Amino acid sequence: MAQITAALVKELREKTGAGMMDAKKALVENDGDEEAAIEWLRAKGLSKAAKKSGRTAADGLVAVKVSADGKSGAIVELNAETDFVARNEGFQKALEGITEAALGTDGTLAAVAAAPAPEGDGTVDDMIKRMIAKIGENISLRRSSKLSADKVASYIHNAEAAGMGKVGVLVALSGSGDLEDIGRKVAMHIAATSPAAATTAELDPELVETEKRVLTEQARESGKPDNIIEGMIKGRMQKFYKEVVLLEQPFVMNPDQTVSAYLKDQGATLVGFVHFKLGEGIEKAADNFADEVASLTKGS
Repeated sequence: MAQITAALVKELREKTGAGMMDAKKALVENDGDEEAAIEWLRAKGLSKAAKKSGRTAADGLVAVKVSADGKSGAIVELNAETDFVARNEGFQKALEGITEAALGTDGTLAAVAAAPAPEGDGTVDDMIKRMIAKIGENISLRRSSKLSADKVASYIHNAEAAGMGKVGVLVALSGSGDLEDIGRKVAMHIAATSPAAATTAELDPELVETEKRVLTEQARESGKPDNIIEGMIKGRMQKFYKEVVLLEQPFVMNPDQTVSAYLKDQGATLVGFVHFKLGEGIEKAADNFADEVASLTKGS
């Protein structure tokens, strides 16, 4: 049996919002496995942050760029340690250049890092190293992607500069009609709903299995017979798909139809999408200001 420390209990409480005794019991029941404990709390209905993936405290910006013919688009996330650096004109100019360079690659992180630097001296990776030396703060090219289709539309939510902000979306479409307008509306929908995948088939199998396990455990708690439980799980999984699958979601601009129905009505077909939210999945330790001040004044 793993040792259940106060620190482990505290960490689980912060991630789930569960009470102290519930958090401790979850860890005991799952031999100290935090992920299993989170799932256990969800099944018992004791987690107040069931799908929280961690604090998104990393700073920087997400940028998008669409080619002149509208058939390709690139999206890049460039991280910095502080928002102060992200607001710097030099940082934003560098990100704009990196995103432009990404359009000339296949969009993979390795390809973008190896692309010629916008300023013409070495690669993008070399340029970032020079920025680190100059600014004195860690800067990281975290992720990038590229889409191509009949039309690629982009959207930045709450833009902090032209083509960049904290949330960026690319949507690739084929078909007829005003694909630019259609794509932008779908991109705005994605920014608002954060779908996990375009279709049910594209969902991460591990995510689906985890949801099924949680729903099964919840259903069994009701004490109903297995044949009833099976029907309950099927219905709840359909509800889950409508929450996380783009084409199954109610369209935010007309909740009476799904995104799939909207695209069909417009004569458009979804080719793909990319959604970057700044710092998504990165956990940054919270600074204790009082401790920091105390450490600075020691010995003075």
